[in-house]
Amino acid sequence: MPAIESKQHPKIWSPITMTWKRAIIVGATSGIGEEIVRQLSAQGTQCAALGRREDRLDQLAREIPNLVVRTHDVLQTSTVPDLFAELCRELGGLDLIIYNAGLLTEPAEWEDDERMMEINLVGAIPWLRLAADRFEGVGAGTIVGIGSVAGDRARAGRPGYSASKAGLHAYLESLRNRLSRRGVVVSTIKPGPVDTEMTRHLSMNKMPVQTAVQILLKKARKPGEHYLSPVHAAVFTILRAIPSPIFRRLPLE
Repeated sequence: MPAIESKQHPKIWSPITMTWKRAIIVGATSGIGEEIVRQLSAQGTQCAALGRREDRLDQLAREIPNLVVRTHDVLQTSTVPDLFAELCRELGGLDLIIYNAGLLTEPAEWEDDERMMEINLVGAIPWLRLAADRFEGVGAGTIVGIGSVAGDRARAGRPGYSASKAGLHAYLESLRNRLSRRGVVVSTIKPGPVDTEMTRHLSMNKMPVQTAVQILLKKARKPGEHYLSPVHAAVFTILRAIPSPIFRRLPLE
């Protein structure tokens, strides 16, 4: 339970007592999402894994006993309410939802920026809002959104990606402000580069995905915004404080 009842303190959040028995992971067919499913399942959490690639989901289902899988395109937002209710019934309830679906491309045209906004932000809204309403009603639950350090400060090269992640951070902050009094944990995770299919084209140091998810799942038990690396926490605290006229002269793409 993410909340403990007491006469003195009606809602006390405690990471020690929190257990996740049933979870929905949106964006689970590769990278961080796939590894989240593997690690949660190994811990005894009953998971529902969602993604567009049916072959990947089938492979996961063959490897993980009792895994619930559904093919889902996050752009099809009208299907989410019925699918959310169906999964909650099949799982026998819900303790945790993680929105991990994401897209990072080189924005050659404005359509590339638009697609990143739709997948990284717009697709998250129905899932997160439905979970928020459900968890608020029962006074318990955990909502996790996988953001990015790119959402902290917009660089010149990827406006759509930076804007989509900044928007996701703000949406989660609003939910956190609304739900904190109800014993609901809302956690924003801000990874830096992680070694996944989405970042294979980037020439930079990357955190192994297994390590990233281990840290992520520990930090997700606490409400707030969390970096996976203390170095990133320090660097982006500094970057956010740099005045815009100076920041845009920096050699950052």
